[in-house]
Amino acid sequence: MSTVCIIGAGELGGASAHALARGEHVRRVIIVDDAGGGAAGKALDIQQAGAIERSHTSLEGGADLSRPNGSAVCIIADRGGRSPSEWQGDEGLAILKRLLPYLGEAPIVFSGPSQAGLILAASRELHIRRERLVGSAPEGFSGAVKSMVAIEGQCSPTEIGLTVLGARPRGFVVPWSEASIGGHALERVLTQVQLSRIENRLIHLWPPGPHALGLAAARVTEALVSSSRRSYSVLTVLDGEFGAGGK
Repeated sequence: MSTVCIIGAGELGGASAHALARGEHVRRVIIVDDAGGGAAGKALDIQQAGAIERSHTSLEGGADLSRPNGSAVCIIADRGGRSPSEWQGDEGLAILKRLLPYLGEAPIVFSGPSQAGLILAASRELHIRRERLVGSAPEGFSGAVKSMVAIEGQCSPTEIGLTVLGARPRGFVVPWSEASIGGHALERVLTQVQLSRIENRLIHLWPPGPHALGLAAARVTEALVSSSRRSYSVLTVLDGEFGAGGK
């Protein structure tokens, strides 16, 4: 069992921590935020909820940026306080630079919907190996798309298999010809009218809410910790793969 560190005690960071605690695939979750008291309080709240949910994951919170030392995965989330916002831009790059000495070769999961630029900057300016950089927000978007398909198909989202490609909301593409419902080709189950209706709603599904984003970050993190072979929709930095470069 491993330790996961979450940078930021905002709504997104809290949702990620709660999802990890409920999943019980990691031994310990550490929440780090400039507002150390807020991070500690959020960790305590989730820990107490574990007694009700029968979760045994240990949670801690504080302001010390050296706490990620020895963590299997680090999640970059959002600041706590009255005006929570996800880490991005120059501030996000600065905190990553401060964290690097304590992360070793641990993968870094970026859970926010606006952190694509930070992922690219981390690779180009901080020279972090691109294999370590993963953006989990597209997995949250994928879940939202599956929910819309489930409504049209009158089925459970768990019966739907699909992939989301692309880097930005207007660039997201769902290859419907490869999607399925209950093992059947999706295009044979839904009509073209239904598919058009879903397509027209896709842009309005972005960004997913903090609970969907937090759960997506937790699931991707658990996959990294356990070396899972399950596939996820994520952001990464490409270098010639699939004929593309950049994100």
